[in-house]
Amino acid sequence: MTFKKITESNSNYDNLEKKSTLELLEIINSEDQKVAISVKKEILKINKLVDKIIEKLKIGGRLFYIGSGTSGRLGIVDASECPPTFGVNAGLVIGIIAGGDKAIKKSIEKAEDNINQGWKDLLKHKISSNDFVIGITASGTTPYVIGALKNCNKNQIPTGCITCNPGSPISLISEYPIEVVVGPEVITSSSRMKAGTAQKLILNMISSTAMIKIGKVLGNKMVDMQLSNEKLVNRGIKIIMDSVGINVNDASKLLYKYKSVRNAIKNYKNEI
Repeated sequence: MTFKKITESNSNYDNLEKKSTLELLEIINSEDQKVAISVKKEILKINKLVDKIIEKLKIGGRLFYIGSGTSGRLGIVDASECPPTFGVNAGLVIGIIAGGDKAIKKSIEKAEDNINQGWKDLLKHKISSNDFVIGITASGTTPYVIGALKNCNKNQIPTGCITCNPGSPISLISEYPIEVVVGPEVITSSSRMKAGTAQKLILNMISSTAMIKIGKVLGNKMVDMQLSNEKLVNRGIKIIMDSVGINVNDASKLLYKYKSVRNAIKNYKNEI
């Protein structure tokens, strides 16, 4: 397959500055609707990748996301949501971005050009063959990410990628490549748009499915979520009410006693 950067192809729309606000919104929305369809085409590949991740998590391994710019930030967002949502240790799913923490808020564009730094950043976490690393790069050509995955391969660390260009360099070195072709962006080359949306959808699928399969969800409830603020405490109470069919006062007492939604539900019958 001849490699072509579809993500940098010329937009299908022109004279954007001359269009009304409504026209622009309708164009963007119309293009966004194509993203989920593109993701669906990769379901079987995503399935293989997630099954491997689950295998690694079950033996004590970790999941790493590594990327630059928007891609890196999306990985960090997904990783940061796992502890509060599923009650897992913050070190189970780890997001790494080119340029470090400063790059989360401020663009550090040249950081992605360092082909050696990605591996160095992974080594800070004592990466091993028990772990799984996903490189996130819309273009599929980011040196920071490619260098990291090449070194993972040399050290028998399983790798995957999420890219929006088929046949890209990152796909060729990944054991589990995910290639979601979303087409040209409305604003030419602005891959934070459809490409970013595709990456976010897939990251949601990866982490949510993996957490379910390692036992962090009961039925369809977030029973291991962290009760770190009033909103989440109230959510926990509602989950207990819905799960065992009791009123708000009894659910509150259970949660206060057991400090965990899962344990409250588990021990409900002992309290009758």
